[in-house]
Amino acid sequence: MPSVRDATLPIVDVRGGTEQHDRADQACVGPHRETAQMEADLAELVATVQDPHLHGLLLRLLGPDTETGRRYRHAPAAKRYHQAYEHGLLEHSLTVAQAVSAVSAIFPGIDRDLAVTGALLHDIGKLEAYAAQPEGIDFTSAGRLQGEIPLGYFLVRSELEAMGDVPPARAQELLHVLLSHHGALEHGSPVVPSTREATLVHFMDNLGGRLGSFDRLEQTLADGEQWSAYDRAIGGAAHFPAVEPAPAALDQRPAA
Repeated sequence: MPSVRDATLPIVDVRGGTEQHDRADQACVGPHRETAQMEADLAELVATVQDPHLHGLLLRLLGPDTETGRRYRHAPAAKRYHQAYEHGLLEHSLTVAQAVSAVSAIFPGIDRDLAVTGALLHDIGKLEAYAAQPEGIDFTSAGRLQGEIPLGYFLVRSELEAMGDVPPARAQELLHVLLSHHGALEHGSPVVPSTREATLVHFMDNLGGRLGSFDRLEQTLADGEQWSAYDRAIGGAAHFPAVEPAPAALDQRPAA
């Protein structure tokens, strides 16, 4: 019997009754950073987490020799709207976590280790919610029946319980980041962000997804076009100004 992570279901266009699949050639062609560099950046960021429980959790889930770690490095981040390609989950999660790390140094009162760990793991449920097939990216049965947030919550909570020595309050703080990262009940989060760390991860996740949509839309433009079509993810059309040639450098040599 196939694993739920390998099972896909087609998305049906209720307006026409036809199956709609997102193909690789309809989205961005791939990440904007080299995969090897992203993997190195991930290892470097994980190494900066000083909390022994959170650091150990990251190694158990994202270590390059673990099953989840290998899948995390190859999985897409979405079916359609942002980073919907191989290595997209790594690109998106790493970008969000790096932004969280930077902002944590600016605003007081933020537990950086907690915020960075939450950022790296916030979308880990997508490992079970999406499947990349030759014909495109689609939801799994688990993704459609349970949703990415509950799947990620269950995965991380199970690992925390397996570790056995994580303080319950610490585990609860991290799980809150995962459960609230969509920011609102109507957007799929069962709770809203109620801590600094959860709020920070939510906004950086939202920013990363929104900017990822611009990358996707730019790929759809014909030569010379500056405006995309209306896009639901950004709530409007995206504008891409024409790139002007750089002005010639001024000659700073002294006159003879």
